[in-house]
Amino acid sequence: PPPTSKQTRLHIMNRFFRLPRHARTITTATSPRAVTRRTHTIFGGVATQRSLLRQHQRSFADASPRESVTVAVPATSANMGPGFDTIGMALNVWNTMTVERSDKLEIHVKGEGHGKVPVDDSNLVVFGVKTAFKHAGEEMPPLRFKCHNRIPFARGLGSSSAGIVAGLLAGLVLSGKEVPVWGSETFLQMACEIEGHPDNVAPAIYGGIQLGMNNGERWISSRVQTPHGLQAIIFIPESIGETKVARAVLPETLTYKEAVYNISRISFLVNALNTNNLYDLQWATQDALHQPQRSAQFSHMKPVIEAAMEAGAHCAYLSGAGPSILALTSSAAGDVFTQRQEERNEQAVADAMAKAAEANGTPGRIFITEPTQRGAHVLQATPSFSDRGRIHLFREAGEV
Repeated sequence: PPPTSKQTRLHIMNRFFRLPRHARTITTATSPRAVTRRTHTIFGGVATQRSLLRQHQRSFADASPRESVTVAVPATSANMGPGFDTIGMALNVWNTMTVERSDKLEIHVKGEGHGKVPVDDSNLVVFGVKTAFKHAGEEMPPLRFKCHNRIPFARGLGSSSAGIVAGLLAGLVLSGKEVPVWGSETFLQMACEIEGHPDNVAPAIYGGIQLGMNNGERWISSRVQTPHGLQAIIFIPESIGETKVARAVLPETLTYKEAVYNISRISFLVNALNTNNLYDLQWATQDALHQPQRSAQFSHMKPVIEAAMEAGAHCAYLSGAGPSILALTSSAAGDVFTQRQEERNEQAVADAMAKAAEANGTPGRIFITEPTQRGAHVLQATPSFSDRGRIHLFREAGEV
């Protein structure tokens, strides 16, 4: 459930606004998923929670409320080796969700996570919708949720972030509210306050490869170039990985040597992506902050990464908090199903990863996909967004 203390609610509000210089700082826990303590800024008696909420509500522009909406949100792979809590990549694996007004709360789930994800108001999609309505100054009405999940649940591929972003997007559309992006990234602020960090939610919102950080006043994001022709090969174990457990093994402090190690790698990672210098990815995805510590938890990690590299992958790393391992290859052009296998090596890398996992006694499956430049978006809505007379808005599923 979301945090309910007065102090935490005030913290959630403050992230949306530029604070005066005389604001004071305290150290407090952040989101329900956060496990470290961070420094946040609160008003020293200057403004109340109520006035902050009114100020935030004024940033919402009125549009037309909808009776139903269908949204799509991509999977994401966070950290990409050294970019802990900082960088993530959207993948062409999608959850879709239809939310429609009803006389009672209903949640129907099919696909990944069926029988495992909650079907009550503790589900993150519900929490996301409720948060959107709350920040728009309204109570969430009774709704029916129909979720078709293709993103593996609790495997380090952003299933939680997808739920948060899907809920926020659906809630904004249903409530008939639009939020500013340039100079404020209000949607990102809302998502980060639930998730606690931007590495998954930023690419889930915007697509592509995204950097994210907090500048002391708000969360900001920046797009990194995605080289053409990248293929993502993902080994997904049958066992789930809990973020809370994966974070618990991380050290409280780092040495200068470890800090410099990761600073150099993340610098090379961004440069390699921006310049299409894929050869450097083999070193640019190395890490000293979280992967070595988590290798004891995931015995398959090292052999699967090594197998991917030996088979010709540019790089391989632990996706998010695990347990999935993601490798990147290139040379895909056009539709890969019409391209000669000899020109690509994603199948060889996938086979090598699967064999290494099997030899390690770790059952699982392989996804082969690619990065997507598209983030969360509306597929369909009632009433339609199209002007049926002159202007027709089209997306992958047809007219919106």
